[in-house]
This record gives sequence, C-alpha cells and structure tokens, in this order.
Amino acid sequence: MNKLTKILILTMLTISCNTATNTDDNKDVKTDSIKQKETVMNDTTPKVTGIGGIFFVSTNPQEIREWYGTNLGLAIDDYGSPFEFRNANRPEEINYLRWSPFEVGTDYFKPSEKEFMINYRVQNIEGLLFKLKENGVTIVDDIEEFEYGKFVHIMDPEGNKIELWEPIDSFFTQMGGTTTK
Repeated sequence: MNKLTKILILTMLTISCNTATNTDDNKDVKTDSIKQKETVMNDTTPKVTGIGGIFFVSTNPQEIREWYGTNLGLAIDDYGSPFEFRNANRPEEINYLRWSPFEVGTDYFKPSEKEFMINYRVQNIEGLLFKLKENGVTIVDDIEEFEYGKFVHIMDPEGNKIELWEPIDSFFTQMGGTTTK
C-alpha cells in the first residue's frame, strides 16, 4: 500500500470512531435532557416561577386601559389586560398574568408608598412563606385563597410591596374571554 492509501484508511477509521462516540454522546444528552425535564416538572421547591402581574397607579385607569387597548393592541377588560402564555415546562398548559392600572389613592399597595406593585407567580406558597419568615422578611398579611389561587403580600428591604400568587390557571382557561397574546 502506498502512503496516501494508508492515510485515507486511517482518516476513515478515525471519523467512524468519532461518529460512534458522537452517537453515544447524543443518547446521553437525550437521556440527561429527559431526566432534567422530569426533575423540573416534579419540582416543588418554594420559589418564584415568573411574573404574575404588573400593577400601577393611574389618574384615570379607564382612560389609560382604553389607550393601551387602542394604541398597543392589549385585550382590555374591567381590570386591565389578561396576558396569556404557555408554560415552558408543560407547553400544553396555558398560564396568565395581569396588567392593571389602579385609581390614585388606592390602598392596595399599602404599606408601600410606591405607585406600583409586581405580582410574582410562585410554587409552594406555604413553603416559600416559611422560608421568608426564617429570613426575617416582613410578611404583610396571611395567605388568602380564591378559586384562582393563593395570595400573600411581603415587603422588600426598600419598602416595595410584593404580591406572591400561587395560581390556578385552569380557572381562567375555563372562564374564557379575550386575552393579550
């Protein structure tokens, strides 16, 4: 055999070995991906999972809702705009968040002096509240339960009131109506 033929054979053997290894690596990656997804779907760690709402003070909430609807295409109802999105871990599941202007002078943001409040979607609200109490976080009220989820309010170190919401999204799906997508 000449030298060029030997080099070609060695090159082909090396490529075929790499391909076999890559195939095994792909199986490992797929298996790891499936395991990771199962872990995420079964995760009950008390934590924030997303934004549940954005609330702010407005001198004329009705007018500002209409402006956002007309000019930015938000689906508007009496409370603002419901936004619809898909759950990243369960794409067949529809989730919701709420954008809503509040009347000047509202007590809903109290004891904060700020003119806005963010609502965070959480999982395991009871476990999260326990963790927050252990960390000395100011808890404003007790957990309240509604047909669309559980709520509790806390304060951050700068005096911002935060609403924590463990949602029951199926309530909104069953209710129907127009949403911003």
